[in-house]
Amino acid sequence: MRFHHVIIILLILWNCEDKQTPKQTDSSVPKDTIAETPKATPKKNPEPQSEYPLLTDNNAMEYFLEYEKVHKENKVRITTDFGTIDILLYDKTKFHRANFIYLTKRKYFDGTQFYRVVKNFVIQGGSSDDYNIAKRRRKIGKYLLPPDTKRGYTHKRGAVSMPSSEIENAYKLASPFQFFIINRIGGADYLDKDYTVFGEVIRGMDVVDKINAVDTDEGEWPLQNVYIRKVEIIK
Repeated sequence: MRFHHVIIILLILWNCEDKQTPKQTDSSVPKDTIAETPKATPKKNPEPQSEYPLLTDNNAMEYFLEYEKVHKENKVRITTDFGTIDILLYDKTKFHRANFIYLTKRKYFDGTQFYRVVKNFVIQGGSSDDYNIAKRRRKIGKYLLPPDTKRGYTHKRGAVSMPSSEIENAYKLASPFQFFIINRIGGADYLDKDYTVFGEVIRGMDVVDKINAVDTDEGEWPLQNVYIRKVEIIK
């Protein structure tokens, strides 16, 4: 009996050692793994900062004051579905000229529309219902321009002027992204005190007249979109 008990004890000890073996194996380093200090994950290069500041009511005027000293261009060409319109921008209305040149160089106007047409009065452009245009505006900033109406310019036929913001304001602050061209024979000088004339059409009034003749809905929006394909600086 004593011998039998010894055999049972040895069997129990052998079974216990066998059950510990998998634990030792699981704690080992897996094969084909190089045990070394892991390399640091390379950091992604940060996106380059835009060369343009985000414009606001607080910094836009100061920015354009410096911008206009360097960017002296004063002629632009608007390419539309009906032909081209060449515009001379006035040096005296320097903030409005600088703003238009700035937006032209940033290609803001490309793909916008003449979205408002009032027969025998004006065509108005620089906006669109395209979501991409709204995104483009957000990248440029949100700001208004003060009126500059005492330079002696008038809303004659062919005058290029800037409409007030859609936001009601007592000072007729202008929406920098939009502009209108007077089509009316004899002009509309009654607008002179409220809106800033900052340029004039020097070539392409026949194109302005063609756009002014398109059919519109009750909201004065052309029934067929009239696109501004591009605006570029010319000499």
